[in-house]
Amino acid sequence: MYLENIKQIIKERREVLNITQNSLAELSGVSLRTIKEIEGSKGNPTIETIEKIADVLGMEITLQVKQPKH
Repeated sequence: MYLENIKQIIKERREVLNITQNSLAELSGVSLRTIKEIEGSKGNPTIETIEKIADVLGMEITLQVKQPKH
């Protein structure tokens, strides 16, 4: 579920910034194939890959501890 949200956010941010998939691949050092797989919900990127992409898109990855269910 969370990965699907991340993929959608990446795609939307890239489009807002008017960056092509090819340009994002070049700027991030992530292959074009990987970018396409992520945006097509077919990839299973590592956190390092997501971090490289996020950096180019002016975004930051943060982790937080889940609150326990009561």
